[in-house]
This record gives sequence, structure tokens and C-alpha cells, in this order.
Amino acid sequence: MQDQETRIVRENGLEARIAAMIEPAIVDLGFRIVRVKLSGVDGMTLQIMAERPDGTMSVDDCETVSRAITPILDVEDPISQEYNLEISSPGVDRPLVRAIDFIRWKGHLVKLELAVPRDGRKRFRGEIRDVDGGDLVLRLEDLPDDGDPDIRLSLADMAEARLMMTDALVEASLKAEKAARRRAAANGSSDVEGA
Repeated sequence: MQDQETRIVRENGLEARIAAMIEPAIVDLGFRIVRVKLSGVDGMTLQIMAERPDGTMSVDDCETVSRAITPILDVEDPISQEYNLEISSPGVDRPLVRAIDFIRWKGHLVKLELAVPRDGRKRFRGEIRDVDGGDLVLRLEDLPDDGDPDIRLSLADMAEARLMMTDALVEASLKAEKAARRRAAANGSSDVEGA
């Protein structure tokens, strides 16, 4: 089984090249990449989602990451046109990209897509039950004909996974944010936003 902290959902093409360029600087600061995405929003936008290992990311943290990676992007110049750089936290309905993300959000609803179809199906929605070995145990929302609502999906086959917005998720996120603020205050750190 892969390390729980290794990203299982990764970028391709130019986004993968950019991630490889900036990841060492982000890791050196004590953060980790969640996602690197190029989009045509407002011209061209390069979005870097990052977080601390505990899942938090403050506005100050975003500024710190931006200051660290802007010189790298300026020197390497991977994007051939003007673009906006956006550094953000993963947010409440966050992408799940590591095994630890699935473990941390056990009991919450997720929608996911596999890179490799399972029994002719690529998209699944359900409650995260567990991570066992290299598999996600998912309780499906739409019950299969055999009556067993739990299915095992290989984490290695994940193309995309995202938490689904629910009242329970918002409540859990607020509790996590509050706990992070208490830890930050106890450590004398700046404010923490998002969980």
C-alpha cells in the first residue's frame, strides 16, 4: 500500500510539470499541494490548492505560498500566455487526493470518478466507510442488486474525488477550524481559515 500522505490523484501534462516545479518550495514551507489546475476563468487562471498537514490554510498561508512560488514560475515560465495566479485552501467540499484525506473524512459523503471503470461504471457516490489496504470502502447511495451497499474501490484507480456538501460536513469543518484556531493561538501563530 502507498504511504497515506502520498497524493493518489495527480495532474497530467502542463499541470503536472507545474506541480513538479513548485512542490519542493511548498513542502519546504510546511505545506502540501492538493491540486494544480489551469482554467480559462478570467482569461487564464493557474489555481494552486494547498494546505498544512492538518488540513488548514489561512489567508496568510496563501500569501506565503504565493511569495515562494511566484519567482519559480517567473523563472521557469511554464505558461505561454498571461495568467492569474490563485492560491487557495481546498475548501469545505474539498478534493480528496491522499488516503489520509479519505480517513480524515470517514463518515462523510463523497462523489468520485475512477480512471478505470469498475463493472462498467466510473462514477460513484456514497459514504466513506474506511480505507483498508489500498482500497476505499464506500457505502453506496444507490444500492446494488445484490443488496450489499458497501463496495471496495482501489485508491490507485481514483481519477477524482470530492466531498459532497452536507450539514454534517459543514459542522465537522467548523469544528476542525475551531480546533485549528485553538492550536494556532496556543502556538502563537496567525489566524487559520478553512479546514
